[in-house]
Amino acid sequence: MKRILSQSFIILSALSILSVSVMAFDDPQSVMDLVQVSLTNNDAYSSIRGVYGGAGFAIAISLVYSFRKHTENALAFLMMLWGFYAVSRLITIFKDGPLGDFGNLWIKTESMLFLVACLLYAWNRWPDKTTVQLS
Repeated sequence: MKRILSQSFIILSALSILSVSVMAFDDPQSVMDLVQVSLTNNDAYSSIRGVYGGAGFAIAISLVYSFRKHTENALAFLMMLWGFYAVSRLITIFKDGPLGDFGNLWIKTESMLFLVACLLYAWNRWPDKTTVQLS
């Protein structure tokens, strides 16, 4: 059960990252429209394609590659990914002021994804009753 839940969470995370990646490759402005930022030159388009498109695609591929044989590693990576997304938003709150609707929605979402990744990681590290040997 824990394996299926963990692998499902990893794939769900990969698909969510991949969806933004595909959006960024196709139309970088559509990604930035989510936060009401206008891209005004080709360097801006290229940067969004690179960060959200290219890096996001690499992350998604890595998660898909890892989800079966390296489940714990993938969960540890997702703890960091979702955790640092949430921390980045907290830094913004402290340095720049309150978030808007988009930021408030995503800090909650990323925090929950971080907690789920932590719980699944801990559960996967917990030994099964059948593997404990008594001397």
